Amino acid sequence: MSDNTKPNTATSIPTMGRFPHLDRVVVPADLRNFSTEQLKQLAEELRSETVDAVSTTGGHLGASLGVVELTVAMHAVFNTPDDRIIWDVGHQAYPHKILTGRRDRIRTLRQPNGLSGFTRRSESEYDPFGAAHSSTSISAGLGMAVAHHLRATEDPSYHERNVIAVIGDGSISAGMAYEAMNNAAVAGAGAKRLIVILNDNEMSIAPPVGSMSNYLSRLMTSSKFLSLRDLAGKLAKRLPAGLERTAKRADELTRGLITGGTLFEELGFYYVGPVDGHDMNQLVPILRNLRDADEGPVLLHVITEKGRGYKPAESAGDKYHAVNKFNVVTGEQNKAPAGPPSYTSVMARELLRHAEKDERITRSQPLCHPGQASTNLQRSTLIVSSMSVLLNSTP
Repeated sequence: MSDNTKPNTATSIPTMGRFPHLDRVVVPADLRNFSTEQLKQLAEELRSETVDAVSTTGGHLGASLGVVELTVAMHAVFNTPDDRIIWDVGHQAYPHKILTGRRDRIRTLRQPNGLSGFTRRSESEYDPFGAAHSSTSISAGLGMAVAHHLRATEDPSYHERNVIAVIGDGSISAGMAYEAMNNAAVAGAGAKRLIVILNDNEMSIAPPVGSMSNYLSRLMTSSKFLSLRDLAGKLAKRLPAGLERTAKRADELTRGLITGGTLFEELGFYYVGPVDGHDMNQLVPILRNLRDADEGPVLLHVITEKGRGYKPAESAGDKYHAVNKFNVVTGEQNKAPAGPPSYTSVMARELLRHAEKDERITRSQPLCHPGQASTNLQRSTLIVSSMSVLLNSTP
């Protein structure tokens, strides 16, 4: 444990005694002997602790609630902090902070001299990367994976580490993420321990998840399947070049038709999913299979629900993406003190004012949370689609 990771103390945790499983966890090593049923209970308690903490500080609640089970499963399976977990952006890492020795300080989130609202390297050894910006996690993870591999190559006593990058379906659409995946595809053995987890909470990419999909995902990550696939690959190499390429393509297309992962296969990743990101019975065995497979780079596609487990968040349009302090029972948020207008609101107001006079003005908006866009702009029929202005100068 680093100097920056203080132990939990009952005097600084107001909920101590309410959550028996969570009370037993100071650092992730404490939960690695939990049964799957105990991990499920821990996840429920962790979700309640997250809601209670954010109600006193405000912050990014919806995204954190959506990854509770995934957070518990990753820390139960991987040997953190030696194995690296990188959270893209980092705003969804509140449950991660609670499990990694910071529960006693979680109610200082976003406060002066308190915990950061994102991951921060100076805060804990369990935060290997700090960004607060989207789409950087895969590049960071690839760099770490390659570095670990190079060291293991030079020093046989060094245990090569797994690197897990968790990225959302919005963030993975950015060019930076695709550039990183392209680099991983040609990194050779350096990327074998890289696991990218696509946290899809918008259902924008995958079809609904069912028991058959979960079964197939477990099957394709099992040692028997991977051994059979490896054997088939070795046999294919004995074939003429044209037939070898055909066999490899058949393998990709077969799994692509089953799972929908052909895009990621084309980028050089072994695709697994989609998997129910709230089902511990699926997450734990699949993550264990991937941990032990040495088949990277791997992309695990999990489906999650933003705001999961807290009714006010589930029913809100923005899933409580970013909230002020609020009443846990009713979900009613405190009104924020009046302050200067945001950059977004000023820009939206000016765009709307100019668009009323010039119909050539359009807006181009990144794939981001709708809360960042102006309500007036969204309702305006004068603007097509706002962060940058595009002027069509042709008559």
